[in-house]
Amino acid sequence: MGWDVYVILIIVLFGFLAAFIDSVVGGGGLISTPALLAIGLPPAVALGTNKLASSFGTLTSTIKFVRSGNVDLKIVAKLFPFVLVASVGGAYLATMLPAQLLKPLIIVALSLVFIYTLVKKDWGSVRTFTSFTPIKATMFVIAYLIIGFYDGFIGGGTGSFMLFVLLMFGFDFLSAAGNAKVLNFASNIGALILFMSLGQVNYFYGMIMAISMIVGSYVGAQFAISKGVGYVKVLFIIVTAVLIVKNAYDYIIHLLTN
Repeated sequence: MGWDVYVILIIVLFGFLAAFIDSVVGGGGLISTPALLAIGLPPAVALGTNKLASSFGTLTSTIKFVRSGNVDLKIVAKLFPFVLVASVGGAYLATMLPAQLLKPLIIVALSLVFIYTLVKKDWGSVRTFTSFTPIKATMFVIAYLIIGFYDGFIGGGTGSFMLFVLLMFGFDFLSAAGNAKVLNFASNIGALILFMSLGQVNYFYGMIMAISMIVGSYVGAQFAISKGVGYVKVLFIIVTAVLIVKNAYDYIIHLLTN
């Protein structure tokens, strides 16, 4: 594999930017995956390579959030293996079915998340969560199994969905971002395991992007922790809006060309 300076520059620049955003509210794949496609990687390899790089980035922001005290370790530790296994299942299904099948549902779901967040002005400003009842705990696990599966299957918007569920259960935006990041790491690892087993990972480009994502994730998480809840909420709204537009655009193009 040759050292093309232009290609390396693209990988480093877009890897950093993707990780900076992804470290807080997710959505980094909207930046990093197209960058990998732009340098000539086949779609499946681009997805696998992105999972390799983003796993390093997500781990970095996870460590940063844990050290800052914005992660409920007992909760995420119990959910971690469930999300990981669900992600493997989703990634396996992705090798057999086109992601376009779920696009309309994703657009509707993201739109509802976006509208709800805008309407609820003070939502997520203060943490009201104390503990789970058995019913709420079951709903919480089911929600994250679905999101973990979704991340392995499609991925776009995973961070937004994970954060939204935590907000619904009474977490504030900053602690929701921290807990979501740990669970996003689980879903990244699950999907990565399958992509690696299928040989759909370019390790050369993946490790270069991973280095830039480690830096981007650290800076992004540090920025979120220092700026607080307000910053995370604004970024969440912006990224969710972009995800809606991107998914709607992809779906329309699919309909017009098929």
